[in-house]
Amino acid sequence: MQENLTFTSDGLKLAAVLHIPDNRQPGQKLPAFIVCHGFVGSKDESHAQIQAEMLEAFGYVALRFDFRSCGESEGERAQVRCFDQVADAKNALTFLAGREEVDPKRIGITGHSFGAAVSVYTAGVDDRFACCLSSCGWGNGERKFRGQHPTPDSWNKFIDILENGRKHKQETGESLWMSRFDAVPIPEPLRKNLSPKAIMEIPVETAWSMYNFRADDVIANIAPRPLLLFHTANDIITPTVESIRMFERAGQPTELMLVDTTAHFPLAPNDAPRTKVMIKGWLDKFFPSPLGGAS
Repeated sequence: MQENLTFTSDGLKLAAVLHIPDNRQPGQKLPAFIVCHGFVGSKDESHAQIQAEMLEAFGYVALRFDFRSCGESEGERAQVRCFDQVADAKNALTFLAGREEVDPKRIGITGHSFGAAVSVYTAGVDDRFACCLSSCGWGNGERKFRGQHPTPDSWNKFIDILENGRKHKQETGESLWMSRFDAVPIPEPLRKNLSPKAIMEIPVETAWSMYNFRADDVIANIAPRPLLLFHTANDIITPTVESIRMFERAGQPTELMLVDTTAHFPLAPNDAPRTKVMIKGWLDKFFPSPLGGAS
């Protein structure tokens, strides 16, 4: 069952969809997940929707939502800041904990790509989250961007855009805008995996916010709560090494899974069956649902 709803974060109304397993019994409180969408993305027609539907099938309540300034949520369009998204995820947990279908002490957080970085950071600073599942995430914005712009020419071009944007903001008080693909390059054949509701132009301040964001700094705080770092082994969008570096900084219990699937999109149609089996195996061990659910 899916329910369209809204909740409030810092005075802004955020659009969300709540997934509830059909086989939940009356009065039964289930473990749940907050599901964070990717870079200037959407809760709909996206990896976040696939994740939420997967978790519902596995026997979990799942809340996917549009971060402020994205999708159907309030906030100035595309003015995305990492720490605003952390606040939105915390407020999503506060909302979800009050639902009658949810065990408030068993709420995890998951996300993909940018949403995974936000998930790891949020779990690291808010111990109300019972576990964290990161899919193709990153722990250090500057390091990630260097991996995404690996040649001297591409790196210098990227930094020039950021510095010009900073100067423009200082001189005019207004944002300089850039293509999302100048910040996070995605090869043309893989762009079909993006939500059609994803934002295509971003202010330079959004890229600066990502540059300075470091889930690495707080990931050790998640232990002893369970953490899964799941990443495509051939990721040409968010470098695979990002999850490896986070694993090196994490406490236990943490598992690192590197999987040969479609680059950066492990729940793409051809890869989803195998990916789901692996994730369900981890959930069954570290964060099981009483409903079990199909893989």
